Amino acid sequence: MSDVDFGAVVPRAVTGERGALDLLARACVRLALRVARAHRLTDADAWDVGQDTWIALAARLGTVREPSRLPGWLITTARRRVLRMLAGRRREVLGVLPDRPDEAPTPEARLLDAERSRVFWGVAGRLPARYHRLLRLLADRPELTHAQLAAELGIAVGSVGPLRRRCFDQMRRLLTAEGFRP
Repeated sequence: MSDVDFGAVVPRAVTGERGALDLLARACVRLALRVARAHRLTDADAWDVGQDTWIALAARLGTVREPSRLPGWLITTARRRVLRMLAGRRREVLGVLPDRPDEAPTPEARLLDAERSRVFWGVAGRLPARYHRLLRLLADRPELTHAQLAAELGIAVGSVGPLRRRCFDQMRRLLTAEGFRP
């Protein structure tokens, strides 16, 4: 996954050793860029994810207890930042924006927004109940962490990601069957 020996580098970085900090930063950003590019983000957005991931690590560097597990934490942190970025974009694209900020949305725009919402939630209603509940939580309360989602759904924290992936895959198949393109 990485050619950096985190077990050796992290303790040196915690003491403030410049070379170790640089090495750790490069390794962190490199992992985050891989995650971001796997989600097809633009270079600028991928670098933002890399920077955000490094900042998150730097803020918690003194609390790292098992440096060998750090690559997994970095990948998870980068993935969450990517998903947050993509969710924000989805809301931007799906939301109805007026041509000018001081204008209300046109009746046509409101109608299209309502129709998209009707179709989406109609298809979501055909999903198993726990998938539908997950979608509702993600749509209504996007700020929830994995731990909070797990508590709301009554599942283990490690099950949230796989559940979301299965839910999105099934939703994508149903929407495609309805004629929507991914």
